[in-house]
Amino acid sequence: MSVPALADNLARVREEIARVQAAEGLRQAVRIVAVTKGHSAETVRAAWAVGLHDVGENRVQEALDKQERLADVPAVWHLIGHLQTNKARFVPGRFACVHSVDSLKVAEALQRAVRARSPDEPLEVLVQVNASGEPQKSGCAPAEVADLAAALAATAEVRPIGLMTMAPFTDDQAIQHRVFATLRELRDRVQRAGFELPELSMGMSGDYRAAVAEGATMLRLGTVLFGERAP
Repeated sequence: MSVPALADNLARVREEIARVQAAEGLRQAVRIVAVTKGHSAETVRAAWAVGLHDVGENRVQEALDKQERLADVPAVWHLIGHLQTNKARFVPGRFACVHSVDSLKVAEALQRAVRARSPDEPLEVLVQVNASGEPQKSGCAPAEVADLAAALAATAEVRPIGLMTMAPFTDDQAIQHRVFATLRELRDRVQRAGFELPELSMGMSGDYRAAVAEGATMLRLGTVLFGERAP
């Protein structure tokens, strides 16, 4: 995708974010994580050129391959897909944030990896929650969030900064709003218990407006910025 076309798409997204916030009376800062899964390293370079400095990848190896080609692009890399524990050793020093910590097993694998590679640089993580209750979705159950957040907060190697979820793939805005509101309300309850979790990573290309309306602080956007991936 050309830089001018990407800049136009980004401008439209930012206008929509501003419109939704104005309608809802919201003022939270919203960070766009540009999802480049299936796109080339040059797409990441174009994203950086238009001001998209946060880049999200679903797979560790795909991200590492792009990072090798983009040594001159100081992007902030986010791992947003499921993390296999045997890949955790590749995360410290290469990713700034992991959005998909959904179990103690994954958390402990990351803790070991950080301890071995960069013990003085805690890794920022988000707890992934299955807020929709869909059996095929990854994420811990809402009832497990407080315990997982407590376990993460008790370590020096990782720093929990918020929650992440995915809504069902549906055009039904009522469902989108319900799932995102569930995550926000869950975050608020956990914060009242003493945990500082300012970030809500929720909203993708098809539902980011509903996510913004429900308080999202991070949007994971791909298609609305870059178009459809090549088959």
